[in-house]
This record gives sequence, C-alpha cells and structure tokens, in this order.
Amino acid sequence: MVKKLLILSASPRKGGNSDILCDQFMMGAKEAGNQVEKIFLRDKKIGHCVACATCPSNGGRCIQQDDMAEILDKMIHADVIVMATPVYFFSMNGQMKTLIDRTHPKYTELSNKEMYFIMTAAVGRKDLLERTLEGFRGFTSCLNGAKEKGVIYGTGAWNIGDIKRSPAMNEAYEMGKDV
Repeated sequence: MVKKLLILSASPRKGGNSDILCDQFMMGAKEAGNQVEKIFLRDKKIGHCVACATCPSNGGRCIQQDDMAEILDKMIHADVIVMATPVYFFSMNGQMKTLIDRTHPKYTELSNKEMYFIMTAAVGRKDLLERTLEGFRGFTSCLNGAKEKGVIYGTGAWNIGDIKRSPAMNEAYEMGKDV
C-alpha cells in the first residue's frame, strides 16, 4: 500500500546533519513507492502560539496568518509524519517546538499517524538524546492513535556533514524503505 509521508525538517541549515538524514529517509521511502513531501521549516513563516484561546471557538483556525495552517493541513492528510531536529542543550530546537505548539488548533485531527523521529547531536551517546525523544513522545501522547514506528539517533555529528560517516545514514534509508 502506498503511504503519504510528510517529513518535517527543523534543521536551521540546509544540508545540515538532521536534514541529510531526512533526505536519506525520503530516498528509501520513495524507492519503496511511497509519496513523500519534505518541508524545510526554516523556509516557512511560523509564529509562536500566543495562547489567545481563539482557535477552539474559531472552527480550529488560528488568528495568525502564516504558513502553519498549510503545514497543519498536510500533517492531517499524511499517513506518516517524520519529525527531525538537531538537539540543542538536550532538547529539540525552537523551530520544531514552535511547530508542535502551533498544532493546537487542530491537533485532535492528527489521528492514527505513524510517527518517526530523527535527532542529531554532537554528543556521542544515544542516552543523552532521551530528553529530546521524550519531548516528541509528549506531543504524540496527545494525539489519538499515534504509533511510534522508529527513532534515528544521529550522534557524534557537530559539523555539517559529520553524519555522513554515521551508521544513522543507512538506518534512515532502511527505515524509510520499510515504512
């Protein structure tokens, strides 16, 4: 069965380590015959949630006129969502957290999604990325029927391209192929 995948790359650098792993995942998923779209969050205008509480009484529409409504619609219509972030101070970066917060208007419509998480960090130990993973899990615990299908730990990647020497490259490709 062909699945519709949405990859959300929160790397602030095009060709950054987490973005490279997104491309590997995408290559595997496309080779398996799936439909794949990658959104590079840096290229999108996504404002911070201002906690105005308007969206519940506004038909699930945020008052902000930015790119988030389009991204959220794509998330709702995807079968699989891949969320990728570099790890900053043992947590996801601000771009990813802002995106998660802005799903509030329609998060209840993000039902029955297969979820994959990609994390890259300069540190060499996977256990030091658990706080970041818990942040993703906190988000998906609020979604009906979300299923965590895979996690990629891209450790030991500080400079652009460091990840290319990591086993995470093949893991991302194979995980994408097996979606």
